[in-house]
Amino acid sequence: MRMIWPILILGFVGFVTSFGAHIVAVNLPVYAEQVGVGVAVIGLLIAVYDLAEIVAKPVFGALADRRGMKQTMLAGIGLFVAASLAYLWIDPRLLLLIRFLQGVGAAALSAVSLALVGTYAIERRGRAYGVYNAIKGAGYVVSPIVGGAIVWRSDFATIFPAAAAVGGVAFGLSLLLPKAEGEERKAFDDDDDLSLAGIVAVFRQPTLWPWYVVTVVNMFFVGILFGFLPVRVHALGYDPLISGLLLSAVTASYLLIQPVAGALADRISPALTIRVGLGLSGVSIVLAPFVGGLPLLAVSIMAGIGVGTVWTNTDALISDLAQVGRLGATMGVAGTFKEFGDMLGPLVIGVVSQAFGLTVGFVLCGVLGLLSLGLLSTRWVAMEQTVG
Repeated sequence: MRMIWPILILGFVGFVTSFGAHIVAVNLPVYAEQVGVGVAVIGLLIAVYDLAEIVAKPVFGALADRRGMKQTMLAGIGLFVAASLAYLWIDPRLLLLIRFLQGVGAAALSAVSLALVGTYAIERRGRAYGVYNAIKGAGYVVSPIVGGAIVWRSDFATIFPAAAAVGGVAFGLSLLLPKAEGEERKAFDDDDDLSLAGIVAVFRQPTLWPWYVVTVVNMFFVGILFGFLPVRVHALGYDPLISGLLLSAVTASYLLIQPVAGALADRISPALTIRVGLGLSGVSIVLAPFVGGLPLLAVSIMAGIGVGTVWTNTDALISDLAQVGRLGATMGVAGTFKEFGDMLGPLVIGVVSQAFGLTVGFVLCGVLGLLSLGLLSTRWVAMEQTVG
């Protein structure tokens, strides 16, 4: 990787969306008390941010291919900052609109920054995506601490200027980014080739579908790990401090493994590292309801290592497989599959656990993921020959 500093800047741009999502989400109970709404509204306020990203990521990715990646990313950051500051001037009951607009801005900056990593890192993409995702993922760790401190010392509304300030720093840093040598936004000269056509072409590219499926399965595991591991810990009778320490260990393993896994994939085989990571996380999910204490900590860390490995290396592989001039659209579509898997995991394990118990929920979801690993194994042999 010839230059590391553009990847560091892009990682901070990705940090904006994870920070912006969670600094608000973890403090929504305070908002609910102030405004007088129930838990259903809290759920809706969390979901609308993800919904905006699901819809908008492919659109902005394709737009970046046509109009330029850097300016599209800057527009997304600008929208995120403006939406965050707007909360100070509107009726608090319109927070749903603010969250949707924040999500649209986050979709643009997230999808396009991910694509730009691929344009700067022509070689050693695994390492580059590992660094990017580790910095972006730090937002999930930092935002609850910062948000909680802000609300404790001030009020709920103050977290929005804080989110805007982080976005403003990212905007300024992004102005320093050099022109990406691999950016081929002029590849399509037909004025009638609209963004929608680019998105459809990405969906129809058969070499990408195995990796989209892997992305969904991996995010399925992520949603289960971070959404229902606390439920398992609570069922064991551990106090909130133990639960927090356990989740911190999982988060640390998930973040720290990504640069290592990316560098390893660059040296060996991206497809092989993905198979190992997906298998490790699937087995860990199956084992989680049968262990406690230190074994549960070890199993949880293994799951974090597994999902972190798959996350980084699918990003690298999908960017390698993107057609010339459609890198933005490709990474945008991949982002949509990520969000879909992230929502699907908690939904499936929640429904199954409600009907048959938490143990069955963990085991069934883990087995489903491992089955997908087996079903895709033959396709991966061909993909490995193509990109490995």
